[in-house]
Amino acid sequence: MKIYTKTGDDGNTGLQGNYRIAKSHPRIMAYGTVDEANAALGIVLTNILDEDINSLLTKIQNDLFVVGADLSNPNLNDVKNRVSLDSVELLENSIDKFESELPPLTQFILPGGDIAAAQLHHVRTVVRRAETQTVQLSEKDEINSNCIKYLNRLSDLFFVMGRLINKRKNKDDVPWKN
Repeated sequence: MKIYTKTGDDGNTGLQGNYRIAKSHPRIMAYGTVDEANAALGIVLTNILDEDINSLLTKIQNDLFVVGADLSNPNLNDVKNRVSLDSVELLENSIDKFESELPPLTQFILPGGDIAAAQLHHVRTVVRRAETQTVQLSEKDEINSNCIKYLNRLSDLFFVMGRLINKRKNKDDVPWKN
């Protein structure tokens, strides 16, 4: 099987269910940015990380494939590969667990500290963009609303995990100076 099909040479691409849409459609932008976040997360995972962080990030990489599949399927009656509230709850529980290890924030912080923390902050910004694009898609087409919830919690989790990596590696959060 060849990697190229030439079917997209006219600026259109295929979706699940044999739908074809423009590559500039908000649906493509949304799940393409989810894919970008997943690739950036792969870079974070090249670092030596604590097992609980590594394990969760690996799970999230797999879950991001589900988010992409969900966004790429306009047929909401097809229930395969859909983001569930259980996935959102896993993120919320992880945020609560990791925040319990951290001192409260008293000021704004900048991305930085340990390389893995800085990379995770970068992924956080890509996830925020994916969330924005998913919201834009939802204004045009009906989608599974759990996708928006998931992406919103995920960026929060990555913020907390960036701080946690810095703490565990004895690096200070980088304070914003005004």
